[in-house]
Amino acid sequence: MSTSQLPDPKDRPARLTVGVVGAGRVGPALAASLQLAGHRPVAVSGVSDASRRRAAQMLPDVPLVPPAEVLRHADLVLLTVPDDTLPGLVEGLVETGAVRPGQLLVHTSGRYGAKVLDPALRAGALPLALHPAMTFTGTPVDVQRLAGCSFGVTAPDELRMAAEALVIEMGGEPEWIAEERRPLYHAALALGANHLVTLVAQSMELLREAGVEAPDRMLGPLLGAALDNALRSGDAALTGPVARGDAGTVAAHVTELRKHAPQTVAGYLAMARATADRALAHGLLKPELAEDLLGVLANGTTGTHGTEGDAG
Repeated sequence: MSTSQLPDPKDRPARLTVGVVGAGRVGPALAASLQLAGHRPVAVSGVSDASRRRAAQMLPDVPLVPPAEVLRHADLVLLTVPDDTLPGLVEGLVETGAVRPGQLLVHTSGRYGAKVLDPALRAGALPLALHPAMTFTGTPVDVQRLAGCSFGVTAPDELRMAAEALVIEMGGEPEWIAEERRPLYHAALALGANHLVTLVAQSMELLREAGVEAPDRMLGPLLGAALDNALRSGDAALTGPVARGDAGTVAAHVTELRKHAPQTVAGYLAMARATADRALAHGLLKPELAEDLLGVLANGTTGTHGTEGDAG
């Protein structure tokens, strides 16, 4: 659904008081975004000094209170805690009687759908799973980044319009995810985003080791183009020695990595094997070149000499 396709006014949520349980990087940004849409943050809970500072920066003048107090004051409660903490938090809030009938209870976990909120549903709450597919810094820039951000939305059918309306009010794009598909959806995002950070950080470390003074400046255009090509063309965007079948070049890479950064070898080999499989399946890697390449990847040490080629 595009942000230009606003719901009918009768389907838009009324102006709500908003509470945040868990002042990590996500909760204060979402609450600040809802505030821009006309809702009113009234309470936030945070334990660590960092979370308290973050809440003070993102939600000034909003009182810091215990979680049960957040629920007492808010019509819409954002449960923005780590995945493993969420089930126990929900059960605890229900057991203490903090959950009120008719209260909108929203969690932002990618892993879970709406069923993790079933204890609250039985207490009369309205459960929504709204996961922003975005990486957060814990600073005001996050509110701007929500513009056009996709949200993985899971909720009971009768709450679908309300869930989508809240996402749109935060500037996001709702994408409906079936309950049973949430773990797969979250794995896909982690594979693409979390592992990308690790790969880029390793690449920058290796470039510094090779004598590059500004690895970020070198990588920026290359990675930007690679990402754009991948999003546009998928596997057809594959380039580099693995896709070409340059076994000698790959063997040289492994030798250098073992010498200078042995902690990166396992990841390099795993990604190279995955790349080779995809290149073979899509006809980019010639079968007659694949044997030597796969031999190098199998033992991680030797191979035939390849040729120089493009950077990707």
